[in-house]
Amino acid sequence: MLKFKIVILAFLGLPFASIAQRTSSKPVISTIVAPVQQVKKEDSLGAVKPYKQVITEKTKTTSGMFKVHQIGQRYYFEIPDSILNRDLLVVNRISKSAAGPRPQMIGYAGDEIAENVINFAKGPNERIFLKLISFNERSADTTGNGMYRSVINSNLRPIVASFAVKAFGGDSSGVKTSVIDVTDYLNTENEIFYFNVGIKTLLGVGALQPDKSYITSVNAYPLNVEVRTVRTYSRGAIAGQPQLSTLPVTYELNSSIVMLPKVPMKARFADGRVGYFGQGYIDFDADPQGVKQSVMMVRWRLEPKNEDIEKYKQGELVEPKKPIVYYIDPATPKKWVPYLIAGVNDWQKAFERAGFKNAIIALPAPTGDSTWNMDDARHNVIVYKPSSIANASGPNVHDPRSGEIIESHINWYHNIMQLVRNWYMVQAGATDPKARKMKFDDQLMGQLIRFVSSHEVGHTLGLLHNFGASSTVPVEKLRNKVWVEANGHTPSIMDYARFNYVAQPEDNIGEKGLFPRIGDYDKWAIQFGYQWMPQFKTAEEEGVFLNKQIIDSLGKNKRLYFGNEQEYTDPRSQSEDLGDNAMLASTYGIKNLKRIIPQLRTWTAEPGEGYGNLKAIYQEVFKQFQTYLGHVTRNIGGIYVTPKSIEQEGPVFENVSYSKQKEAMRFLTDNVFITPNWILDQDIMSRTGTNGVMWINVFQSQVLNRLQGSDILGKLLVAETNKTWKNYTASEFLSDLKAGVWGELFTHQPIDIYRRNLQKTYILNALKAFVATTEIVVTAQGSGPLAYANPDPTRTDVSSMVRAHLIELKKDILKAIPLSKGITKAHLQDILVRINNGIAGKDSLPGK
Repeated sequence: MLKFKIVILAFLGLPFASIAQRTSSKPVISTIVAPVQQVKKEDSLGAVKPYKQVITEKTKTTSGMFKVHQIGQRYYFEIPDSILNRDLLVVNRISKSAAGPRPQMIGYAGDEIAENVINFAKGPNERIFLKLISFNERSADTTGNGMYRSVINSNLRPIVASFAVKAFGGDSSGVKTSVIDVTDYLNTENEIFYFNVGIKTLLGVGALQPDKSYITSVNAYPLNVEVRTVRTYSRGAIAGQPQLSTLPVTYELNSSIVMLPKVPMKARFADGRVGYFGQGYIDFDADPQGVKQSVMMVRWRLEPKNEDIEKYKQGELVEPKKPIVYYIDPATPKKWVPYLIAGVNDWQKAFERAGFKNAIIALPAPTGDSTWNMDDARHNVIVYKPSSIANASGPNVHDPRSGEIIESHINWYHNIMQLVRNWYMVQAGATDPKARKMKFDDQLMGQLIRFVSSHEVGHTLGLLHNFGASSTVPVEKLRNKVWVEANGHTPSIMDYARFNYVAQPEDNIGEKGLFPRIGDYDKWAIQFGYQWMPQFKTAEEEGVFLNKQIIDSLGKNKRLYFGNEQEYTDPRSQSEDLGDNAMLASTYGIKNLKRIIPQLRTWTAEPGEGYGNLKAIYQEVFKQFQTYLGHVTRNIGGIYVTPKSIEQEGPVFENVSYSKQKEAMRFLTDNVFITPNWILDQDIMSRTGTNGVMWINVFQSQVLNRLQGSDILGKLLVAETNKTWKNYTASEFLSDLKAGVWGELFTHQPIDIYRRNLQKTYILNALKAFVATTEIVVTAQGSGPLAYANPDPTRTDVSSMVRAHLIELKKDILKAIPLSKGITKAHLQDILVRINNGIAGKDSLPGK
């Protein structure tokens, strides 16, 4: 099957118990079974004792995946031979976090801090080795001279620990076991059971203090072993923060050792036309004349029950053998629990497209069950974090051999409610009266929680962001009450479409047309990832069928389009945007911002409070406007990227049309180069201390920095080489940009402070064209920063074009200076010096 290049993210996770299984998952206290194997007395490294001398009557034992024995403060693993060489996944989490400051979105209870695949293997001299396993390079050719042997020989698995066998055991059924003492290894600092180096550095965790650290419990369960420890460390500098204390930090940590399936799930290859997280590896089998980077989709294992297989094949909905079950953290405020549950259960309709009913459910965490542990790797939990972070995230833990998701802990930070409240007030306040106060009623806040819950659950099902989904919807449909309430304002909950800011008050659109929801794309993506196809024995065989399915489906329904968030050149794939035309959508959005600004004092007022609320929401208006400008700017020099297989017609890469780029330039001239005075409410600024000059400069600089970067000019120059359509040329672009920024040179009007700052920024940016460098620009995109490169302009025609442009601009300034006076004249004289110095290769600032 076609395997497009996609972004590979390392979100990982573990097996869970179904509801029926959970009742039998308590640790089992066992009696001591006399070993049936003959015990050796000595070996060259130490004594191997009789079983009863090591595992005495005073031993506390729990039985599960293997037996765990506790004798005083010593802990022993009794590992059956059947477990040796089996792949085990170790997931380490914070159970209780250290007090004090921490970096953004890491260091809270429930956070994962390391993950490893290990196995136990027999070594010489009656020892058991602990090995670290990697699956980065693979070959399935196990013939005598096959590639598998060579790959293994070049990837020797490191032995990270060695344990002397203390006793041999077994039982009457013939099971043979080896008893090892793991106490000392668990008490040391190691990356297998505790922090990985990167997280440790990020949290400022220093050296372990053994005298203040200890093991609290080690328990065996049917599919896993849970290790709980208290660890005290010296304190180091936390990433990005000054070190204010040298006092130690203490964490309670939990490590889950989980047995991976003996036979991995059949993998399904990822495809760039449907957005799934991927597990990548170097494949030595895929190409007989080389190697290939293969990527498996990350997804849960869903299969029909044996008795329902024929029903499934006939198209009847059936329940899976193991449904996906999420529990809600007991710490979650009770009034929000039903909404979080609803956000999970909303996905049931999507799984019906894959042939499964009741495939995913959410439940409150069990009460009164002392054995239920939120950190237990068999349980999927929406973890409520008492944090000021305004966010949520949906990672997963998966089997690196097959991409099978084993477990997920969704991080739900308390302050997410403030974030969605601010979004909704600013984006929907003009159309929904319920959004016009600082404390939303529980029903509205609950529905906001529900949509965020659905989005994060989507990630734990393996789905990437689909920032292109909203681009399939005509903007005017977003104002059509009947259409938008029936279909939603974006086909995907995995888009960052937020709320329908295009809708105008006179459209009378209700919540169904304002809120995001699980849509056509989401249902299609679940079908693609989760339909059970036993007729194909391998992922390669599935690929042919799936490729045809994608082509047929996209041909019938354009709303199934997937836009990768990393395609920064493609204006269709943007965070927070709506509709198929950013200029028109942003125009409607600005109309609504103009409506709400005069109302903000009333909406944000709370008795006895100051103007903190007003300032916060006013700044949210600024940020929303800034977002609209970013959406429009991406159309200039934009390139549509539409992954296709060779069976599909049409180009993969296509420049944004001439007309749309011209429309974008007109929008930017009218809405940002011409000072947007409508956003500068003097009454609000006087009460909140908001610096309007600074904000206007931020807006204008953001746009100019992007437009004048060598990246866009370079793309426009390259596009001119294609003569098959009308191009927006670099020359015409610079002419339009000059007209938008320097209009006063031709009208001889005074230049105000906003425009003076704009023009200074213009010159500073233009002079970068003469500096030999590669600049990495970071912009806000989706859940994190997105970097793109401004190539070295001195190695292309960019510097030549900008030099000629500035020479022409000099002529215009020289003509305008005699007709100017006051600060306008001084400003133009200053600009002239900057240009002269910059072209001559001197410091562009006057007097330097």
